[in-house]
Amino acid sequence: MDNLVLFEERQVRRVWHEADQKWYFSIQDVLEILTGSADVKQYVKKLKGRDPELSANWGTICTLVAMTAADGKTRKVQAAHAESLLRLIQSVPSTKAEPFKRWLARVGYERLQEIENPELAARRMREIYRQKGYSEAWIEKRMRGIAVRDELTDEWKRRGIKEQTDYAILTAEISKATFGMTPKEYRDYKALTRPGDNLRDHMNDLELIFTMLGEASTTEIARNTDAQGFPRNRQAAREGGRIAGNARKELEKKSGRRVSTRENYVETPERQKRLQDAQEDV
Repeated sequence: MDNLVLFEERQVRRVWHEADQKWYFSIQDVLEILTGSADVKQYVKKLKGRDPELSANWGTICTLVAMTAADGKTRKVQAAHAESLLRLIQSVPSTKAEPFKRWLARVGYERLQEIENPELAARRMREIYRQKGYSEAWIEKRMRGIAVRDELTDEWKRRGIKEQTDYAILTAEISKATFGMTPKEYRDYKALTRPGDNLRDHMNDLELIFTMLGEASTTEIARNTDAQGFPRNRQAAREGGRIAGNARKELEKKSGRRVSTRENYVETPERQKRLQDAQEDV
């Protein structure tokens, strides 16, 4: 069921791509729901005829992805990730597509406001975390952690780190030295099975603090040693993570408790009940 989403009580197939960390949705399923067309291939031809720009960029918007059909067989179907799918919906002259178009217009306007005033983006993010039930203290640490992470990635860019795979490797080095686990191992430790779950959104206060310490230390070391290129920044990442790891071990020794926990913020019935009880107490 993780590969299906519901829209107006009808199923839309999707597949998670590890390479670019995105969901790809069946174009056929979406268009059948929005248009009621019995022949989606012909509908797409008409759609591209009305929208030359869509037609010219169809190869970028659409890709073939293997998905399971209703008969249980796997076939390659036309699919698009969320951004491309929304571009496609913009060209659909259907009343059912109008809510998406209005939503796109609103999100676009909000994004322009946030570019002009970045503080608005921070406010919006805080409100999203509040709605998910996070405490104000946790939100403050999470927001600070985002700023620390941004500072680190900006430093890496200035020092010649360009490939996403390199960013992932350097991040894994910091995490391994800080917690004894790579991000993937940490996700498994916390039983985060849903693709796209952000590990840091499932950390407690101390986990966030030591993550920040590892990344802030790495930034400081890379800057002060003028680390250039991948090998030297990898060494800085190990050293920065080691500083946080040593501090974590010292705290665990004094407190008698592990910093890393299996606790997560996955929305389960039990967690929803705890949040509801807490709200009632307030």
